[in-house]
Amino acid sequence: MKKNARKPKLKITLALCALFLLSACSSLGEPRGEENPSAAPSAAKGDSDKLYIYNWGDYIDPALRARFEDETGIRVVYEEFDTNETLYAKLKPGNTSYDLIFPSDYMIEKMKKEDMLEKIDAGAIPNLKNISPRFKNMDFDPDGEYGVVYLWGTVGILYNKDMVSEPVDSWNILWDDKYAGNIYMYDSQRDSFAVALRKLGYSINSTNLDELTAAKEALIAQKPLVQAYLGDPVKDKMIGGEGALAVVFSGDAVFCMQENPALSYAIPKEGSNIWFDAMCIPKGAKNKENAEKFINFMCDPEVAAQNSEYIGFTTANEAALQLLPQELKDNPAYTAESGALDKCEVFSDLGPFIAEYDKAWTEVLASKRN
Repeated sequence: MKKNARKPKLKITLALCALFLLSACSSLGEPRGEENPSAAPSAAKGDSDKLYIYNWGDYIDPALRARFEDETGIRVVYEEFDTNETLYAKLKPGNTSYDLIFPSDYMIEKMKKEDMLEKIDAGAIPNLKNISPRFKNMDFDPDGEYGVVYLWGTVGILYNKDMVSEPVDSWNILWDDKYAGNIYMYDSQRDSFAVALRKLGYSINSTNLDELTAAKEALIAQKPLVQAYLGDPVKDKMIGGEGALAVVFSGDAVFCMQENPALSYAIPKEGSNIWFDAMCIPKGAKNKENAEKFINFMCDPEVAAQNSEYIGFTTANEAALQLLPQELKDNPAYTAESGALDKCEVFSDLGPFIAEYDKAWTEVLASKRN
């Protein structure tokens, strides 16, 4: 689910070189998608040598995009989004400019219901054999027809061991006055409500108005303790020692822990969100075969391992796991400890009830800090 992972330091030079080469190539032809994120790329029938991708920000090793282009002769036109809702809004009007998208679990469920996805030809993706069986035929895609799981992770608490001496094993610590002004919450409606709902013992997919109201009141009560509601910038804040506790995605925690050894990560005992992002093909995609070639490329074990190490999020590719450094696999944010996922839930599409979450989140943000 969102991700915007940061690169390990050893990969930065390579990434910058790859980005430079891609930029230089794009200057000789039509603009790449990321250069004009406010507008969808203009895909036309007959663009058989192109692949239009819409992905989360900083969610693939740029060197792999360049390698795919070199190996196939297919030019990747790349654009980024920041939330599942942004992705949905761009595609809902019938925008078929994209050939490959990377939605999360509940958004895949929603888009399936609304006939916004193409079925994937498994026969065109022989590397599907490398995806772990546990990530096939999941609840949001029970027949495994509409997506191939790309990366997965959890939402938990990143904490500074120099500032927090007590065990970090419960969401309740984010309501402790002791840490007033040193807490970062994630600037995301579903994620913030998931924290409050699990703290209170409710499902992160609750459609009970009384439970949602209780979660809203908990977030409002917490607000005076919160330094800021942040997205990607929370990583720099925690690496720099500017906060004690932060709600983060597991892959972001991996990066932060590599940069600052004082940081650690925990999945609270009440449970949390476990999320899955998948590679999907939008309905009406004009370059479906190229999209399937790219999916197959990304399912190659060596490619998947390089991508996962670069980004920091956990690969669904069982064969790729064998190629990763042991240090990464031993990181509790990368590979959850046994039992840590037992009470974790996957977000589901809430249908019309999401309007109640919208309203409640607006009230949280509008409330005064006191």
